Formats: sequence, structure tokens, C-alpha cells
Amino acid sequence: MEKYIGYIRISTDKQNLILQEDSLKKFGCYKIFRDVASGSKSDRPGLAECIDYLREGDTLVVWKSDRLGRSTIDLLKIVDELRERKIGFKSITEELFDTNTPNGRLVFGIFALLAEHERDRIRERTKAGLISARARGRKGGRPNALKGEKKELAFEALQNRNKRVKDIANALGVGEATIFRFQRELKEQGKLNWTQKPE
Repeated sequence: MEKYIGYIRISTDKQNLILQEDSLKKFGCYKIFRDVASGSKSDRPGLAECIDYLREGDTLVVWKSDRLGRSTIDLLKIVDELRERKIGFKSITEELFDTNTPNGRLVFGIFALLAEHERDRIRERTKAGLISARARGRKGGRPNALKGEKKELAFEALQNRNKRVKDIANALGVGEATIFRFQRELKEQGKLNWTQKPE
């Protein structure tokens, strides 16, 4: 039997909460999950709990699609994950946002193609930017956190087998991954004859 599970995301507007909640209950949602004043997906524990709760054959219901995704790509990613688990998606105020109907599936299919096209364009622009930067003598990616004195201190510390990478990273105010990368570089250059492994 199909079950409707609701999800609400609001700022601090109590009226907005009541409006969404009443709409979802009227639609037939027997369980509703909530997030308040949420930004990124990682800040939405209610959504994470909701997605974990959903089972095959259920339908996730929202008042409006922007309550679920922060952007079209974010929305499509979540809906696609639900589709793979055979879970439907329905927006009460947007008739075509209903993956349980042929028209709704068609709309999401078109959106998915557009989102993939945009992702390809972003990848192409990023690649072109890196090529251009290299041509001007610049390397892409994150700047090296180990420079000057920090690099010298890291080198000295890594000579001591009793000093853990975690402690070295904390002392220098850098990530453990930075120290492990530096350690690998030293080993490849023959300047270090042993290495620590991540704990």
C-alpha cells in the first residue's frame, strides 16, 4: 500500500510552517519530517531522517519543490536517488512535479537532461580555465598549505618515527591529508625511508 511521507523546510516563520503542515496532512501524509532555517543538505537532519525512513512504494510529498532542493540540480539529485529506490515524489502546489504520473516523469526527465548539460558546461569551463592557468605558468587546485617554515618543521618532524602524523598536523595547523601528501613526496624523492599510514 502506498504511503505518503511529508517533508517541510521553513525559516522561522510559524505561519509558513502551519500552511505547509496543514497542506501535507490534508493530502494524506501520515508522517511529516521538518527542518527549520536550514541551508546546505548537511544542515538538514530532518531531510536525512526522512530519506532514511522512506521505503519502496512510498511517495515523498512537499508543499513546493524548493522545500526539498536548494537548486534544480540538488532537487534532481535527490529525486533521482528516490527513483532508484522506487520511491515517488510529489509537490502539492506544482502539478507537473509528480513522478507517479507519466507527465511528471517526462518533466523530470527533461530537467535531468538540462541539469546534465549544465554539469557538462561547468566541467568544460573548469577544464578550460585550468589549461589557461597552466599556460600562464599557474597550477590549478588548492594552494599548498605547507610553505616556508611550516614545510621545514614538517620535514624535521617526519624524521622522528615517534611523532604521529595527526600530532604534526595539529601542531602546524594543517590537515592530516596535507602531511600525508608531503610524506609521500619525500618518500618518492628519496628523502624519507619510511612512512606512516592513516590511522
